[in-house]
Amino acid sequence: MADSTSSPASARPSVPASVPAKPSAGPSTPPSAQPSTQPSTPPSAQPSTSAPAGPTAPTAPVSATTPASPTAPTTPAAPVAPVAPVADAALSSAVAQAGGAVSVSVTDLSTGQSLSYGAPGHGFATASIVKVDILATLLLQAQDQGATLTAAQQSLATAMIENSDNDSATALWNEIGQDSGLNAANARFGLTATSGGTDGYWGLTSTTADDQVRLLRQVFTGDSLLSAASRSYLQGLLDQVESDQRWGVSAAASGSDYAVKNGWLPRSDTGLWVINSIGTVQRNGHELLIAALSDGNQSESDGISLVQSVAQAAAGSLAGG
Repeated sequence: MADSTSSPASARPSVPASVPAKPSAGPSTPPSAQPSTQPSTPPSAQPSTSAPAGPTAPTAPVSATTPASPTAPTTPAAPVAPVAPVADAALSSAVAQAGGAVSVSVTDLSTGQSLSYGAPGHGFATASIVKVDILATLLLQAQDQGATLTAAQQSLATAMIENSDNDSATALWNEIGQDSGLNAANARFGLTATSGGTDGYWGLTSTTADDQVRLLRQVFTGDSLLSAASRSYLQGLLDQVESDQRWGVSAAASGSDYAVKNGWLPRSDTGLWVINSIGTVQRNGHELLIAALSDGNQSESDGISLVQSVAQAAAGSLAGG
């Protein structure tokens, strides 16, 4: 379903040709040199057994050997910090094509490296990518109560994620307590720049690309407040997003192994488009979490092309191609 701040009915975007088809489904401290603690022992003078012809001149005492000065311990060299990834020419060029604002954030779960570029602090309307956040909040609230989702909630969740159904999103938005419920869960998830849409407008939740990658960590890694069962459930729905909604960050995948949720929304005051995409992709043996957000696009297709090219370029900058 198309995005809306409440209940729009825009046509779904077609899958761009470039998107791969997806089947359903410390250094050690050197020891200090030890100084000698004993002087060298002079040879003992042997007394003469014959009577001396005269007084014998006294023998000069043998001086003890001065102990060697202790060697100062070697200070270990500081470890070399890894070089932070930087945007390459391809990413700079892709971002420069934006008609409005665009921001991308990517984390390589295989190496731990991250990269943010574009307008990282810019607040974007989420459109339908907030549906992942809504379901994550619902699952966290159920865990807090020691409960599981009801059959009715599961039915709504399936339609909301797989088909991007707006009515289902509105129903679950109300169940989680709207913006206050979302904000409370996000504070626990570690999102610092996301604020739920007010007056029932879940699609106008404001967020950043960096915050969306923090949310993806809750969904796709064990470093999460969500249980393994909750994560597996949400991942399974994202794996089954309908075929005409699989564009976006999936363009950064090297094959068909990815999970994605997109959002698209024409703003009524300007006629310009919000186009967003978040998800995880496998790229050349690396698992990447990617969020590409944009607004001010002249058309839906322009926005889709933008987020796909930015996602591809960001993945290339981080993973080296």
